[in-house]
Amino acid sequence: MNVPPPLTLGTAGHIDHGKTALVAALTGIDTDRLPQEKARGISIELGYAPLELPSGRRLSVVDVPGHERFVRTMVAGATGIDLFLLAVACDDGAMPQTVEHLAILRLLGLEHGVVALTKRDLVDGETALLARMQIEELLPGTAVVEVSTRTGVGLDELRVELDRCAAGIRPRLGEGVARMPIDRAFTLRGIGTVVTGTLWSGEIAPGDHLAVEPGSRPVRVRSVQVHDSPVDRAQAGQRVAVALVGIERSQVRRGDTLAQAESLRQSFRLECELDVLPGAPRELRHGERVTVHHGTSETHARVIVRGAEAVAAGARGRVQLRLEQPLPAVDGDHVVIRLTAPRTTIAGGTVIDAAPTRSGEAPAATVAPAPPATTRPPPSAHGADALLSLLAANPFSPPPLTAADRGPAAHLAAQGSVVMAGRDLAFTAAAYSEARDAAVAIARDHGSVTLAQLRDRLGCSRRYAQALLEALDAEAITRRVGDERVLRRRGRELGR
Repeated sequence: MNVPPPLTLGTAGHIDHGKTALVAALTGIDTDRLPQEKARGISIELGYAPLELPSGRRLSVVDVPGHERFVRTMVAGATGIDLFLLAVACDDGAMPQTVEHLAILRLLGLEHGVVALTKRDLVDGETALLARMQIEELLPGTAVVEVSTRTGVGLDELRVELDRCAAGIRPRLGEGVARMPIDRAFTLRGIGTVVTGTLWSGEIAPGDHLAVEPGSRPVRVRSVQVHDSPVDRAQAGQRVAVALVGIERSQVRRGDTLAQAESLRQSFRLECELDVLPGAPRELRHGERVTVHHGTSETHARVIVRGAEAVAAGARGRVQLRLEQPLPAVDGDHVVIRLTAPRTTIAGGTVIDAAPTRSGEAPAATVAPAPPATTRPPPSAHGADALLSLLAANPFSPPPLTAADRGPAAHLAAQGSVVMAGRDLAFTAAAYSEARDAAVAIARDHGSVTLAQLRDRLGCSRRYAQALLEALDAEAITRRVGDERVLRRRGRELGR
């Protein structure tokens, strides 16, 4: 018996249009797991469930938030899906987040899906027809099914349409290196650190030696589960939970990538071909600061438009994204670009060079090029002890890393002995831990922490305080609000 290849289905749609209720009706699983989600009746984090279809195919379902405040979480979930289920309430029709979610799906290259017109039991036939006509104009050629989770109307038809849609989708690559953007990380008693995500390519099995990027932190796979069931091997396209040995929960977070060791390059620059949305509020301007979403990660970047001052709404252009934090991207990956003000999706496209020069042009060859290496050499341990001693002697004012320091620094970071802060600064793990505790204590006492407060507490310069705060932002301990940082949930938990 031929088993259909695994695929992942992602929900999309405006807040309160019934995505989570629809997933529960289809799968029997309520994906709202957080107390605040139950209390407020909205999804805040990603939720997951398996869905059995009439043909016997099993889909992994990712249920994403619809509220504007959680669009970044929606992007993190959408990057790993193969087909979408768009929920549109019959009594509302298409709303602002419906349109933005559709734009994000298109920018990620997701063309296959089904629309569920939810809450059919609340409206008459004419109102339902108007909602259908509106959606058919937005998504011509896409199957539309009217459903009610209260009465069960349309649910069987929806399963059939999802089955038909899934049959026409090309599965993800089972060959190649293992690569899984991480969307959750947590600890289970008796097991240790567990990470979850959608496996983009390759396979993962117990005993595999992998790495968490960025930082090339080596780990070993203790066990693998797919929808709470242990498996001998997880395949590309599946929702996977991986128990890891060799890394603490505090050392891994959403936005990291679990991959075959030495298979991914870390880059502070991405050369991209971007499409600016026709409905964007304005053009994408040269030099402006944006948020870049890649996989489950996000970071700020400056836009360098090639050959122009801007890319107009509805136009395509080549740009270089100069990132504040490195990303383990690969040529052909999709990125989504959001403005910081107003906070909205403006563009997206494809990475055409994951490690470009600043000019974006290939450097001129002066000698015959060597054959391309299949893997990068491991970080050099030579000089690591001397570098660690130097950093420890100046814990909050370490000297900037030189080119010769980068190999030893990468080796120390992989061991967990140092924490990188930007491209040319590293702090010992002890110094970083002390700085983190100081920032959390200040924020707990004053409601927020400023650069000046942390600088004075640690007795360092403004440059080092800023680097430490940016590292805390990247670790999701703090969040920048104007000139201050406030504690995120992880930071508040540390402060208890």
